Amino acid sequence: MQELLKTFPVVAKLPVIWGDMDSFQHVNNAIYFRYFESARIQYFENLGWMDSVEQGIGPILGSTSCRYRIPLTYPDTVYAGAKITEMHEKRFTMEYLIVSEQHPEKVAEGTGVVICYNYQKKQTTQIPAVIHLAVEKLEGREF
Repeated sequence: MQELLKTFPVVAKLPVIWGDMDSFQHVNNAIYFRYFESARIQYFENLGWMDSVEQGIGPILGSTSCRYRIPLTYPDTVYAGAKITEMHEKRFTMEYLIVSEQHPEKVAEGTGVVICYNYQKKQTTQIPAVIHLAVEKLEGREF
């Protein structure tokens, strides 16, 4: 399991709760997006971006997708990895991977396009240099 997540600088550990399951007795497909969100927010917290959102400039999710590989059930614990694979002036692409203690293989994979947004002006804006540098430091490479 750790081998699968070794390229992800941020990994969120999350419990699968009974209420995550649907009438088909597996975790509902929408819950996987919550797992991605938890990893994404933890990534932003590691960057210090959540502290600077008060200034009106922050991330907003532009699109997201998920490829389901193995159905999850309660009880279990999942590990959701997040990393940035591509950066542009105003947006970046994140990649997600979910593995679980019950299934130590790829349970689900996803992507998300995150846009830097000025919430006061209600428009996209350039990723702040301090965030760009923090991403490079966290990822251990330049973009």
